[in-house]
Amino acid sequence: QVRLVESGGGLVQPGGSLELSCAVFGVDFNAYAVAWYRQTPGSQRKLLTQSELVAQITGSGKINYADSVKSRFTISRDNAKNMVYLQMNSLKSEDTAVYYCNLYNDYDPFGSWGQGIQVTVSS
Repeated sequence: QVRLVESGGGLVQPGGSLELSCAVFGVDFNAYAVAWYRQTPGSQRKLLTQSELVAQITGSGKINYADSVKSRFTISRDNAKNMVYLQMNSLKSEDTAVYYCNLYNDYDPFGSWGQGIQVTVSS
């Protein structure tokens, strides 16, 4: 069965950096794109929306970022290791959220989701 295991979150001061990792198990990883979403504190939505999309990367390496994170965040993948990363630099308090890894493709557009990992940016 498909499993997504996220790691690397935590507390960081404004201006600092964190790297999130998502390990994927149970699928042909190369056949899937991966997205990172985030949900800010206090959100009542059960399903994440397009406005909460942070970054995405296809199996062939095509990348898109939300305007709010362009030039600060970098998404990457290592297909040999079934890993996806989100390097977050110059972090701001407004980046505080629970971050979710999402594995999807055209045949499974909703895809599989990690449990989420907390990122807190605070002085």
